[in-house]
Amino acid sequence: MGQAAEPDTFAKSWRLRLQSEQAALKAEFDAHADTSRLLKQHSRLVDVLLQDLWQAAGISPQVCLIAVGGYGRGELFPHSDVDLLILLPEQSSDAIDREIEALIGLFWDIGLAVGHSVRNLKECAEEAAKDATVQTNLLESRYLAGDKTLYRRFEQLLTDLIDPVEFFHAKMREQQQRRARFNDTAYNLEPNVKESPGGLRDLQNVLWISHSLGLGRDWAALVKHGLISPTEARQIRRHERHLQLLRIRLHYLANRREDRLIFDLQNDMAKALGFINTPRRRASEQLMYGFYNSAKFISLMNDILLQLLEARVRPEDCTATPINARFEARHGQLEIKSPAVLQREPSSILESFLLLEQHQELKGMSPNLLRTLHRVKNLVNREFRQSSRNKALFIRILQQPVGVTHALRLMNRYGILGRYIPAFGRIVGQMQHDLFHVYTVDEHILNVLRNLRRFALSRFDHEFPLCSRLFSEFDAPHLLYLGALFHDIAKGRDGDHSSLGAVDARRFCRQHGLPKTDCELVAWLVESHLTMSRVAQKSDLSDPAVIEHFAQQMGDERHLTALYLLTVADIRGTSPKVWNQWKAKLLENLFFAAQRYLRGDAADAEMEIKQRQAQARERLSYYGINADSYLGLWDKLGRQYFLRYEAQEIAWHTRMLIPHAETRDVIVRARLSPAGDGIQTMIYTGDRRDLFAHIC
Repeated sequence: MGQAAEPDTFAKSWRLRLQSEQAALKAEFDAHADTSRLLKQHSRLVDVLLQDLWQAAGISPQVCLIAVGGYGRGELFPHSDVDLLILLPEQSSDAIDREIEALIGLFWDIGLAVGHSVRNLKECAEEAAKDATVQTNLLESRYLAGDKTLYRRFEQLLTDLIDPVEFFHAKMREQQQRRARFNDTAYNLEPNVKESPGGLRDLQNVLWISHSLGLGRDWAALVKHGLISPTEARQIRRHERHLQLLRIRLHYLANRREDRLIFDLQNDMAKALGFINTPRRRASEQLMYGFYNSAKFISLMNDILLQLLEARVRPEDCTATPINARFEARHGQLEIKSPAVLQREPSSILESFLLLEQHQELKGMSPNLLRTLHRVKNLVNREFRQSSRNKALFIRILQQPVGVTHALRLMNRYGILGRYIPAFGRIVGQMQHDLFHVYTVDEHILNVLRNLRRFALSRFDHEFPLCSRLFSEFDAPHLLYLGALFHDIAKGRDGDHSSLGAVDARRFCRQHGLPKTDCELVAWLVESHLTMSRVAQKSDLSDPAVIEHFAQQMGDERHLTALYLLTVADIRGTSPKVWNQWKAKLLENLFFAAQRYLRGDAADAEMEIKQRQAQARERLSYYGINADSYLGLWDKLGRQYFLRYEAQEIAWHTRMLIPHAETRDVIVRARLSPAGDGIQTMIYTGDRRDLFAHIC
């Protein structure tokens, strides 16, 4: 290695140096919280350390050490990997290989988390040609030590290798895949500061693409090329520094690389940043609200800048197709004819979202329209909300046959929905502290609305056949959407959120001129939205008194159907993991039982029983089982049993119990659920008090 001291002593001295200098950086950051300074100073610290180690190790002058990735960008977070490329000459040797192997071992011995690759120029070209991620990593390269001529050849190789058009499309696909991992939302309760939509990666993606196009690698360069204004550049930097601050604090609090704002760290993070509890919001909720605010702005700028960069990648004909007096289609996007239109005619703000629904050929809003919306959103005020034209436009947005979810998500994303419905604005970024929800209140509400919309689309009929059929028969789907919008809108207030939300919903519907019966249905849905899941999961559905009481609460089939659809959509919208076939079956059984009661049709129930028994007999016949062997068992099970279970379940129970029909022992059997979501367990025993508690 070229050093006189013993290897262990040598490594220890360098390790102590690294730890001492990193501790000094942390102390300075704790005192001043200068984000930019820490990232640059940490990067510089590691630069000097690596250069000294390179010199001390006596590495061949034919080799080049290059910083790549985030480290190459000069932004090294406290526990991030130090990404390195060790560039070899075309004709390497065993001696060089041994030197490099010893050096990499030393990096780890002294406590550097190194991510490294060892390649020559040809191998770099081959790897980069196969993977845009490798191209991205190399794009942010920075010379550290060794052969400078080799580094210049490496830079030229990158220039020749990267095709801006292919690189743009690869990075767009990569962003779509990354966002899909987070369900296309930043509004998870434990978001990833780096990778979530609206996270630091969204900003880096813009700069990678602009660099590949020769437009520069920082926000000042984008200002120079006219892609953003100086004001936008300052806003981007402010939100970028905020997320960088959160990420640095996360690393220090976890004492490891941790980019997620997990519950275990949110309180400590809030305390470190000086937040204190208030009567309205906990300190951790204030912290998270700040994150969501930054993520929303970053998502907006990501949308705008990627569209502008795409226009640079592949310039197209600028021919505009008129839509009406205010809007036109250009490049497949909705464009405003003049930025002054929204200022002059504020109703055009809502009209823009309606037009996106009505013109499905449009892929979104133009950068110019997005910027204008962001600038004039304050026009959505009390006077705007009282306009009869605007009220009619909003209801029309909800009544469109397609695009409702997309329009409302965009309205929320661009800050319009919370201004039009102030109660909704108060729950944007609102945390939910329970075992079920994994999204903020506003994101959960929009997920519920999305689930309702899926019932309307024939391509999703296979998911929930009953819901799809009921939804297609429902006379006013927009009332269900309003129920979804308001069902949790009062969360975070003092009092029962269902009752408070019902007051908001009734007022909103009346102000928007809906018929009294529709107003009352929406308000009732909001007030009763937890009723069906509570009864289905916590009551004995074989008890006629339970069904009677529930059906009387429903009043009629229209209310029952509306509540069933909202309940299924609501449970599915809490988390990807909460819904299961057990809940589906309970809700379905309760729906059909209440429907039969409301119809007053005992004959209908008898017909259902006979149909299920016939289907079960057919299944049992496949096993050669004679009806005489189980009819006595069926008589014991009673009428309600055949209303509760499907034919395939009845057949399974019957096969298992035929040999034990007269036993006094407890019979327990299990099988994999036919739906594939767990294990079904059957317990056959005599009735007794507190039976379920004893079973558990």
